[in-house]
Amino acid sequence: GSIAGIISQEAPTHAYDVSKAAVHHLTKKMAADLAKRQITVNAIAPGYVPSRMSQGLENYVGGDSSKITGAIPLKRMGNEDDMAGAAIYLSSKAGSWTTGVILNVDGGACTIQMPLASL
Repeated sequence: GSIAGIISQEAPTHAYDVSKAAVHHLTKKMAADLAKRQITVNAIAPGYVPSRMSQGLENYVGGDSSKITGAIPLKRMGNEDDMAGAAIYLSSKAGSWTTGVILNVDGGACTIQMPLASL
């Protein structure tokens, strides 16, 4: 998954965004189908993490990644520890009653409010 399957981006990433939304729906469908066999199915939806793809997004902000991190409520990009923590939770006993969940690990990126005052 990815937060790109939850919120739209200004970048022309149509196929990528749709593919991530499909992963989210498939996660929910598989969770419903496999629950009767006591199998949980969840997805992690990372926010902006350092990758070749996120480097491409920097082109839309003049090559300045600090503009992206500045827009994230927790003011930083995610990292492997953030994703590992989510995966450990979902695969541990603590997550054993969690199924069909798209877990946003995004520093609050999906909580950004529309700036009505500036419209």
